[in-house]
Amino acid sequence: MKRKSLGLVMLGLFALTFTAPSESREKSRWEFNVYLDQKRIGSHSFEVTSVSGVTEVVSEARFKYTILLIPAYRYEHTAAERWSNNCLVGLDANTNANGDRIQVSGERTGGSFTVLTDEQPAYLPECVMSFAYWNPEFLDQPRLLNPQTGEYVAVQVEEAGSDVLQIRGESVSARRYRLTAYEVDLTLWYSEDDEWLGLESVAEGGRIIRYELS
Repeated sequence: MKRKSLGLVMLGLFALTFTAPSESREKSRWEFNVYLDQKRIGSHSFEVTSVSGVTEVVSEARFKYTILLIPAYRYEHTAAERWSNNCLVGLDANTNANGDRIQVSGERTGGSFTVLTDEQPAYLPECVMSFAYWNPEFLDQPRLLNPQTGEYVAVQVEEAGSDVLQIRGESVSARRYRLTAYEVDLTLWYSEDDEWLGLESVAEGGRIIRYELS
């Protein structure tokens, strides 16, 4: 895929990391309102903290869709990931999709990344990436780990042009990418400075799930 050099459906907590005062700490946070077509159904937040070469990511999503005030669908997802040199080294994710509960964990040990679900353990390559929207380098990967299901899926990414988005009331130029995989069809937007700006996903029935920065 040809694109500019870049410096990121759906997530427990890692042990506390103690750092000396001299260690530099960088923190970024994304908070999105989530819409199904034009109706707001919830929120999804991502907090990314980097300390001494280790990046920790905590994500939390909560969606509720109602019809005539009656809950029709609920989705809750929390995940904690730990990264080093753009490789995933630890994962702990829990999902409740309308009562269907899924737990996925993973750890890099020896020469592989081991994923644990209700199925047999899966042994993946030593360096894998998940759907790390906050880090646009994930767009260069031919396969990605889905932290919701534990599946390691082949993906295709194409640069799909540019747009001007309204971000918190301001017009922002953005590059658009399309990512497709089995049961996944995503559109992602990034600023000229590689900042993640938004996401759309095609849901069942052709409906659109849309993320807007709050």
